[in-house]
Amino acid sequence: MSPSNSDRLRIIAAATLFSTGGAAIKATALTGWQVASFRSGLAALAVFLLVPAARRGWSPRVAAVSVVYALTMVLFVSSNKATTAANAIFLQSTAPLYILVLAPLLLKEKVRRSDYATMAALAVGLVLVVIGLPPASATAPNPVLGNGLALVSGVSWALTLMGLRWLGASDGGTSATLSTVVGGNALAFLLCLPFALPVVNATAVDAAVVGYLGLVQIGLAYVLMTRGISGVPAVEASMLLLLEPALNPIWAWAVHGERPGTLPLIGGAVIMVAMVVRARQGAEVTRAAQAEERSG
Repeated sequence: MSPSNSDRLRIIAAATLFSTGGAAIKATALTGWQVASFRSGLAALAVFLLVPAARRGWSPRVAAVSVVYALTMVLFVSSNKATTAANAIFLQSTAPLYILVLAPLLLKEKVRRSDYATMAALAVGLVLVVIGLPPASATAPNPVLGNGLALVSGVSWALTLMGLRWLGASDGGTSATLSTVVGGNALAFLLCLPFALPVVNATAVDAAVVGYLGLVQIGLAYVLMTRGISGVPAVEASMLLLLEPALNPIWAWAVHGERPGTLPLIGGAVIMVAMVVRARQGAEVTRAAQAEERSG
């Protein structure tokens, strides 16, 4: 097996692990505060111990980005506890819409003409997911609240991604990103802990699920992703990572019988197609810029 194929498989494995988050969160009777706190605490410890680069690159900028990353982690758990896994991940996946709106203001990046089509597609997908409100069920007891939290998580994830881009331009790429993962998860653990205690009537299943979420679904997934992403072109890596929103609802359906509804599925498909097109356009722009540099 060539190194390139090994790297691809690592990214695919990471995306698959990331995608199991919604189903796993719904598999425990622990509260959202408890899951968010203990999951993030274990994840911070796992990434810090297993990935040497996560122990470097600390800075005030990393601390700032860690705050919005922590918010994203908490919102993802809370939204999955309240609405369907599909709605939670699809609405979070609209982050590129907010990036296109905010990047010119915060990062001074220009909006290309093609970006407006991407924004429109993402907005359509978002509306379809929101109006296709699922009925309350055992795994989605408060869809209105869950959708609202997922919408906010889309904004916080957009701010996180822009923050990571900001760090990459100034604080040194991978180390800063992994330090943010550790810092954000540690912060989420500490912020949620007062609301997570005391823990009563927890079972071995609850402990196993939380252990899986922290050590495997986040910890091992980040180890695999960081080891694989250096050997795969950025655009291809972003495409492979789209397995997460694609597989997330499938796991929830397979494990819990959760059915998100027609409109959210259509909206999710629109969002993912828009992200694929956006990634391809970004690759073309990068290649054109590189060709211009070589010719000049």
